[in-house]
Amino acid sequence: MTDLYQSQRAMRNMRRAAMQRGVIAILDIGTFKIACLVLRFDGPGRLGEQDSVGPMAGQSSFRVIGAATTRSRGVRFGEIDAMPETERAVRTAVQAAQKMANVRVDHVIACFAGARPRSYGLVGECQVQDRVVSEQDVARALSACDVPDIGEGREVLHAHPVNFALDYRTGLGDPRGQVGARLACDMHMLSVDAAAVQTLLLCINRCDLEVAGIASSAYVGGIASLVEDEQELGAACIDMGGGSTGLSVFIKKHMIYAESVRIGGDHVTSDISKGLQVPLSTAERIKTRHGGVHATGMDDREMIEIGGDSGDWDKDRRSVSRAELIGIMRPRVEEILEEVRAQLDAAGFDSLPSQQIVLTGGGSQIPGLDGLAAKILGQRVRLGRPLRVQGLPQAATGPAFSGAVGLCLFAAHPQDEWWDFDIPADRYPARSLKRAVKWFKDNW
Repeated sequence: MTDLYQSQRAMRNMRRAAMQRGVIAILDIGTFKIACLVLRFDGPGRLGEQDSVGPMAGQSSFRVIGAATTRSRGVRFGEIDAMPETERAVRTAVQAAQKMANVRVDHVIACFAGARPRSYGLVGECQVQDRVVSEQDVARALSACDVPDIGEGREVLHAHPVNFALDYRTGLGDPRGQVGARLACDMHMLSVDAAAVQTLLLCINRCDLEVAGIASSAYVGGIASLVEDEQELGAACIDMGGGSTGLSVFIKKHMIYAESVRIGGDHVTSDISKGLQVPLSTAERIKTRHGGVHATGMDDREMIEIGGDSGDWDKDRRSVSRAELIGIMRPRVEEILEEVRAQLDAAGFDSLPSQQIVLTGGGSQIPGLDGLAAKILGQRVRLGRPLRVQGLPQAATGPAFSGAVGLCLFAAHPQDEWWDFDIPADRYPARSLKRAVKWFKDNW
């Protein structure tokens, strides 16, 4: 864990160096597609620094100057499955984005789904040394958090201080410079499978690129898709990708819970492929053009030409009704939403003051999904598109690009994390392990 603390600090330093050069790449490695954006930072805000423990601000002085996507290869459930194929796909996306930007990029910030995330809520407190809270006091409060034994083969991906209390006042975003005697801190920690992260880092290094940061897709998807009042009052972001569905819960502009469901849009495509006996590429085309989750009387009469090139005249001229297609798709979509519902219940989501749910990601574009989600999740549901950022091509503004856009905001304004403070390295591991939202309810 000490190694990870050091490597995260090294990545932060690398990000600063890349920003001073003015150019950095964003890499969203998904099961369905790999997206690369090249960002240019201009002007006095080039470092993109935010001098506070608070959450990320909005858009910084950056502009997207290159963008490319390629069909993902060798990725399953959001994790790398076949290294050479993924490496080729990453190289293709990065080279195309560099060509469009007409600039060479050495540093990338990457995000990925999967890797079995697990959330922890930690609490720590310390005495303030000189009555006025300093950077060192914040570091000591963070180091006093009881870090649970996260288990063999796990690494900490995010560790955000989400709330500070100074004496009797709680709900402070940044206590530095304030007067008090006792400082307490609540921290949200997210751990993931170490092997999945290390494989990702190795893959990017093999593409002759330096990693200047990594993030969870569920986290950056939430940053891009939730509007400010949703992040403030409490909302869940459901990022429906190809191989997995990410879930993140935000309140007071901080993520306090993240989870991943290992089913996504590719499983719907696979069901269509098996049900209609067609290749996956044909199933994907049929799903995109004709898919849905609500059948009406008209759908019995709407026939879909399946097509094919097997050489069998009858087989290649088959057609099915749209109602049949919906009958194949709906059970799998319901299964994904039921799994998400179980995770939200485990997190205690219904105890938050606001229970808005936002659907994003490529899989959220199935017609009628928001209505079905509202029935199953029993909450207010809306479809989310990522924030607009300067220079982003029109083709990259849909829900499928929430992760990439969120990663741009994460690169420009990284929220302060545990490793941004000089914490004594002898603080490992201790006792408490609590579900993050339950902890939030008890401690806020």
